[in-house]
Amino acid sequence: MRASTRVIWTVSVLMLAAVSDAIFPLPFLPFLPGFNNGIHDNDAVEVAKPVATGGKAGGKRRSGGAPEAQTNWPGKWELFLENSGVSAMHAGLMPLINQVQFYDATIWRISKIKLPPGVPCHVVNAKTNKIDCWAHSVLIDVNNGAIKPLSLATDTWCSSGGLTVNGTMVSTGGYGGGANTARYLAACPNCQWHEYPQALAAKRWYSTQATLPDGKFFIIGGRDAMNYEYIPEEGQNNKKIYDSLLLKQTDDPEENNLYPFVWLNTDGNLFIFANNRSILLSPKTNQVIKEFPQLPGGSRNYPGSGSSALLPIHLYMKNPKVIPAEVLVCGGTRHDAYYRASKKVFEPALQDCARIRINSAKPRWKIETMPTPRVMSDTVILPNGDILLVNGGKRGCSGWGYGKDPNFAPTLYKPRAARGKRFRELAATNIPRMYHSIAIAIPDGKVLVAGSNTNDGYKYNVEFPTELRVEKFSPPYLDPALATLRPKIATSPKQIRYGQNFNVKVNLNQKDVTKQSLKLTMLAPSFTTHSISMNMRMLLLGVGGVNPAGGASFEIQTVAPPSGNVAPPGYYLLFAVYRGVPSTGEWIQIV
Repeated sequence: MRASTRVIWTVSVLMLAAVSDAIFPLPFLPFLPGFNNGIHDNDAVEVAKPVATGGKAGGKRRSGGAPEAQTNWPGKWELFLENSGVSAMHAGLMPLINQVQFYDATIWRISKIKLPPGVPCHVVNAKTNKIDCWAHSVLIDVNNGAIKPLSLATDTWCSSGGLTVNGTMVSTGGYGGGANTARYLAACPNCQWHEYPQALAAKRWYSTQATLPDGKFFIIGGRDAMNYEYIPEEGQNNKKIYDSLLLKQTDDPEENNLYPFVWLNTDGNLFIFANNRSILLSPKTNQVIKEFPQLPGGSRNYPGSGSSALLPIHLYMKNPKVIPAEVLVCGGTRHDAYYRASKKVFEPALQDCARIRINSAKPRWKIETMPTPRVMSDTVILPNGDILLVNGGKRGCSGWGYGKDPNFAPTLYKPRAARGKRFRELAATNIPRMYHSIAIAIPDGKVLVAGSNTNDGYKYNVEFPTELRVEKFSPPYLDPALATLRPKIATSPKQIRYGQNFNVKVNLNQKDVTKQSLKLTMLAPSFTTHSISMNMRMLLLGVGGVNPAGGASFEIQTVAPPSGNVAPPGYYLLFAVYRGVPSTGEWIQIV
């Protein structure tokens, strides 16, 4: 990393070590002015004692709900595709067409699938007539596995993304000539990428993109980009950037603040977490309005690469003025893991999960212990509101060959279960999913898992070969023994407006169906890369009543989210959930 910063790091280590070697697990932890350090303030961090896990996970009753269906089934893996054509460094589910977008890095000029006939090859160098006829982007049907290669000209290596109100994917940043680019891919069977190489004011390599309450986008960070900006309309170029003191002060010798976690709070402000610290930023005034306690233990962002989620937001038919929001951060590394890995020393990853109520008057981190250490994992919100931690390793960090000891077994985390009973290890895969892996929830309730490429290019005769196989994982709620509990959405609106009352008709052959046992959830699909699931968001809708609708059918009375602060406009997957068992999702759009 930067030599001058290394000198500061070394001096800081020596000075702090002289004072005390017991205060911090690693010494150099910078502060914002007036920052409330969670390590010094006993009220800012609460650590739960480790509890042995195994068997059934979680409590038997969700908060305010009926008993959840119980199962010891550990889930099931299935091989979906032998060859995805493109290694899934980045992934996003496209609304309505139910196709997942994978793309990698065009700099390698190679993949495992050619551009289709009639699509011109990309001219890499006009002087030498060097061309690239390989596809670096594919659309894959999540139901039948059909693959459609697409052409990309700008380099998407380590970029960011999200979906517009109408379901268009917006990909931003990347490497070299792609770093200032915004790319657009509409959700239609024959659509192609449209690229605008000068759309962004700053180069964005390892940046994070977040959807705002009005459906527009905010983008922050990237290598040597200690700032943020707002993505302009398609075809326009942005020229204005805003400095980020948080990024400047969390940029340690190993960086550890790339791909920061960004979550839209229910008040319309942005929760931003970098390295081990976090703030609440107003996108209206560009002022920091809250500083949160520091999360001890190590680094959580690239290359430390923990993972994060905004926990499901619980809504009611009539919501309180302040709607609670809670952030989860799991895994990561010690602060110097990247440097040590460069010396072939692969330290154990962090084994904690921490959560914080960001709208609390006195927010504090509550820390729990996972069954195993995790780095480079993906965090996926499941249709029933549970969390799946999957992929990654147990030692090292992100980087070419810097991660070791694959974590084959996913962990289920039940955020509404009793503390100490939230974790459960599930069935293991036999495919290592290390650096550059992805995992996303898909409409049938399964999780699509792909990628893993710890190599600079497509390489196969190495410790962890470039991985092109795609798997699907069935969580425990898809236990065949629970099949009769699985509802089916018969009718639901295609579009809703904020605060609108609407009904959802569900087919379910059960007798004890009440508003306590039958729920509705809405899941915003994520853009996933490098262990960060941008814009992933779940709403637990309020239920006014559940009434018989003839035969084995029921009508659920509910209300749409109150505002774009709670749920930005755009497409969501709507699920009916009976005693923890979800239906297949149906697309619904907030307009």
